[in-house]
Amino acid sequence: MNFETEEFKNRLQAERDRAEEVLRKYAVCAEEGYQRPLLSAMNYSLTAGGKRLRPIFMHLVFELFADEKDNTVLLEHFMAAMEMIHTYSLVHDDLPAMDNDLYRRGRKTTHAVYGEAIGILAGDALLNRAYETACGAFLSCTSENDMKRVARALSILSEKAGVYGMVGGQTADVYAEKTDMPMDKEQLDFTIRLKTGALIEASFMIGAVLAGAGEEEVDRMERAASFVGKAFQIQDDILDMIGDEEKLGKPVGSDARNQKSTYVTLYGLEEAGQDVARYSGEALSLLEDFADSEFLRALIGSLINRNS
Repeated sequence: MNFETEEFKNRLQAERDRAEEVLRKYAVCAEEGYQRPLLSAMNYSLTAGGKRLRPIFMHLVFELFADEKDNTVLLEHFMAAMEMIHTYSLVHDDLPAMDNDLYRRGRKTTHAVYGEAIGILAGDALLNRAYETACGAFLSCTSENDMKRVARALSILSEKAGVYGMVGGQTADVYAEKTDMPMDKEQLDFTIRLKTGALIEASFMIGAVLAGAGEEEVDRMERAASFVGKAFQIQDDILDMIGDEEKLGKPVGSDARNQKSTYVTLYGLEEAGQDVARYSGEALSLLEDFADSEFLRALIGSLINRNS
């Protein structure tokens, strides 16, 4: 399937619509009570749009391994939880103490609208609600196998979102910036692998686990996702330097202004572009044996040509 065809675009829109429906079902809260400002900020953050790539990846990998007996409700809990964790990370990334960004996805960031304190609390609340939602999958289990799959998925989610995953990568990123110590190539690879790659890895792995894939297959999904994460982040770095601000929905050049080490600053634009293609190709080769992976492979291919 070619990512430039109407067939691909229609399927992608259908996948995004499904992800949005899951978020409305599990994540968007009624804005009431004394915590109403917090709930409003959470909803504002969640409904800001975006590609919804992580829940889409989770669903697509689930479909690679699932049969008609597999419990799709379990998947929905984790799709919503994953997007809440990703959203909280963006809310905190935008804070003055982190990247200090005022725009994301074409509109003001959460702290710019609700204030720094509510911005911090909104991120905290989204993270906690993500685990509430994921744990709620236990109530939808219909067998002992379901229980085991949910427990394994929770373990993956916790590890990949925490200090040995995304938060660990964020820490390395912030530490290098705040101490004015430019990253070397080893540190940058570590940061990309954890900060961006960890949640993508979790999405692939959880989709496989909830569909009953074996450990060897789950490991293969983790490796494929690791390459996807690298390609995705490098393309982000490229776009931050030469992208169209209107299409991106946020200012370009923020990495340069913040004197951040990126793949482009260390390797240059030409090599960065080559590595996006190389890492994407590695991911595609790990997925090509799966007969139903055509759309997933096309989606990964589209990432190396995106402009937003």
